[in-house]
Amino acid sequence: MSTRHPIHPKPSAERRSQANSNMSSSRPRVASADMGGESGRTSTSTYSRKHAASTLAGERRTERREVREKEMEVRRTRSPLKRSADLGVSTRVPRHVERASQTSAAAQKSPEDAQTPWEPQATLVPHTTAPLAARISIPPLASDAPASLQPPSLAQMSLDEQESAILEDLLFVFMGFEGQYIRYDSSYNPHEEKERLIGPQFRILPGLDPSLRDLTKSMLKMATHYIAVEAWIEVLCREEYGAVNHALCASVRKLLKDYLTLIAQLEHQLLTNASFTLHVLNLHTKQTSHMLFQLYATGIELLKANGVLEDETSETSDEEDDIENILESLQAGGNVQLTTKKICKGGSVLGLITRRLASMSGDPAARILLTTLLREASRPYMAMLNEWLHHGSIKDPHAEFLIKEQKSIKRERLDQDYTDEYWEKRYTIRDTLVPPQLEAVKDKVLLAGKYLNVVRECGGVDISKTVQDVPTSFDDPRFLDNVNSAYAYANSSLFNLLLTTHALPARLRSLKHYFFLDRSDFFSYFLELGASELKKPARAVNIGKLQSLLDIVLRQPGSVAAEDPYKEDVKVEINDVGLTNWLMKVVTVTGLDQDGNTAALTSYIPSATTAPVTDDTNITGFQSLVFDYEMPFPLSLVVSRVTLTRYQLLFRYLLSLRHLESNLVESWREQGKHAAWKHRSKNARIELWKRKAWTLRARMLVFVQQLLYYCTAEVIEPNWVALMSRLDAEGADGASGQGVDPKTTNSGPGQVKRTVDELMQDHVDFLATCLKECMLTNSKLLRINNKLTSTCNMFATFSQSLSRYLIVADPDLCNKINAKTAQPSHPHTPHSSTTSRANQPFVYDPGRVDKMFDMLNKYEENFARHLKILLDTLNYLAATETVVFLSLCARLAAAGEGGSILSNVLPPGGVLG
Repeated sequence: MSTRHPIHPKPSAERRSQANSNMSSSRPRVASADMGGESGRTSTSTYSRKHAASTLAGERRTERREVREKEMEVRRTRSPLKRSADLGVSTRVPRHVERASQTSAAAQKSPEDAQTPWEPQATLVPHTTAPLAARISIPPLASDAPASLQPPSLAQMSLDEQESAILEDLLFVFMGFEGQYIRYDSSYNPHEEKERLIGPQFRILPGLDPSLRDLTKSMLKMATHYIAVEAWIEVLCREEYGAVNHALCASVRKLLKDYLTLIAQLEHQLLTNASFTLHVLNLHTKQTSHMLFQLYATGIELLKANGVLEDETSETSDEEDDIENILESLQAGGNVQLTTKKICKGGSVLGLITRRLASMSGDPAARILLTTLLREASRPYMAMLNEWLHHGSIKDPHAEFLIKEQKSIKRERLDQDYTDEYWEKRYTIRDTLVPPQLEAVKDKVLLAGKYLNVVRECGGVDISKTVQDVPTSFDDPRFLDNVNSAYAYANSSLFNLLLTTHALPARLRSLKHYFFLDRSDFFSYFLELGASELKKPARAVNIGKLQSLLDIVLRQPGSVAAEDPYKEDVKVEINDVGLTNWLMKVVTVTGLDQDGNTAALTSYIPSATTAPVTDDTNITGFQSLVFDYEMPFPLSLVVSRVTLTRYQLLFRYLLSLRHLESNLVESWREQGKHAAWKHRSKNARIELWKRKAWTLRARMLVFVQQLLYYCTAEVIEPNWVALMSRLDAEGADGASGQGVDPKTTNSGPGQVKRTVDELMQDHVDFLATCLKECMLTNSKLLRINNKLTSTCNMFATFSQSLSRYLIVADPDLCNKINAKTAQPSHPHTPHSSTTSRANQPFVYDPGRVDKMFDMLNKYEENFARHLKILLDTLNYLAATETVVFLSLCARLAAAGEGGSILSNVLPPGGVLG
């Protein structure tokens, strides 16, 4: 459907002639009252002739208008504009081409064709993403109208007539339409969006009095600003600019509605008040002009921030790489559009208005206006903030809130989350969208919603309840109290959920039993039952059999673990990577920060950049055994996969020391049973060798026992007691504050003694301290420790097989053993191949003693050298990093002093253990 524009130069010219005739009919009466005689009659006759001429001209114009309307009614069905509008094709051509075609057509037309009426038509434009945008097409330019419709020249009018014409034109121009004498500048193209956003410049047709021209030009700025403000409202009302921009545009629309009401009142004054002049119009529009200027300047800044208009001052754009959104879109199966368009929305808009408000604080009118805009624009943002603070959910369809949610990170993946993604990356802060009002409390806002989100997922928050009595704008004095109170309530709720409902301290004690071998009677029994399986290579170990043995041991009556309600959560795993290689990967590839906190303890990933310290191809089940623990939500936030990996590292280290200690003790036990070690040889060198072997074994056993005691009694236990004391204090505070609204506490709203994040950090710090003080975060200490333990393990295995060497090296013992084995066995006793090999006679070898001394000296030298390096390194680290290593140095000094002291205290049998 097409219709004629409601405001057109023709009606305005008619109204102007009517106003002029009214004004001319009133002024002569005043003149005739002052004049008398002939001059009065002359003026009266002149007036009557002019009045008759103007009346006749008005009647002719009315007739011509009626004829044109009838002709338009006939031609409307075949109008090319209508046909193109129906087809959706724009018929707009460049102005200079249109003018050239009109000139050439006019030259070829006949006089009858030259009188063809001008038929501009309005059409409906298609819908856009801004539902309240103008739907009417842009009216044609007044300069394109035919010459027959051009108004009479201003130079032919009197000063009063010029003022009347300009007044009427200004009212049209103030509403965004061209007048008869005030038109757009020739360089302005209303079809170009950027030109409309900047605003048109106006030109006044020649002939206007200079005094009226200067005053008119000063008022035309208001029209420029109004047209530009209307244009940027239509742009920022589009869907992609977000709810804050939409609320801002709605508040500006209210101001423009008041502005149009003012124009209607001014028009009424023009029609009814004879004393209404251009100066009066200027006075009435002063404040409104200033308001439109502020709206125009604010809109220009917003458009530049959105990249719609070019910002010459900024050389680089602060575009944010939204890689996570791209990955999330790919995972959801959507299309990814790599756009570089920057959009200023949400908190960025509020920050822009706030900064402008601060810069215009010396202007009372601007301050009131910007305060109103900020209040109205912040309402949807505050609605999102209150939903996040009080329900823990995000309702942000346009991605303009300061908290960003990664929906692809789900809690179901917590058992595979080695980087704490759920807690660290599921909810993050968009730094570019934080308004200045929330800059100081943005961390509290993030944590309050995160805590409440966890409670909500556990059914502790009624999300159907409507949030009431909360501030709806930033200028509300309760704004900060609302944030602090919500933060305190969310923190206390999550504390009660973790410490009371889900019994976090009891869970941590259970972890200590299984991973730190605390009161581990069950674990010794488990190692005895599973020894045959654990001696196999790691790839051949039957995990199901080990799990069954562990379940039997944990249910053994009288065991500490039998009374543990969480024993079902302990699982057996086999890790194909050795402990030292695993730790070296963590230290050298993943890395540790300066405080010893692991940046990310991931599962082992083979890398060619770091050569393995040990060969893990044939590691046994003892070396690869590790426990796993199934932690339910929300406790899995505190004991996450990363945290559990730290527990596993400490467990494997303690297990390796336990296993090495049992090997050395078993070696001592075998030597005490075998006759070759108990026999006192006549060869003094053999007795000296046995004493040295006992001494070295004793030194190794002292080293392992002191190291094990240091790790458990001097590192883990004191740090554990400190952690649990803090937990107990927090639990008491949570129990005393349970069910109490944080808004009504005596300490004031938002006063939080301890936060859940601090609790998590305490737990992480406890494990990091244990890893550091157990020498598991220093690559040099790891290498030295590995060499020492490998030497001890090899010597324990070697010393168990030395009995045959002792028999061969001692002739008396060799003859005695051969004579004993030469006795006939029982006739019914079966002789296997192994029995026959064991009963083979020993052959005396006089050079065996020298070989035994050489082998023992190598073990002794290797152990002493690496132990000295370890002590020197520990002394250095004790002086530079932590003094805890001093006590370990003192404990290991007995094993490092050599065999002189231990040789003097050893009994003849070498029993020391």
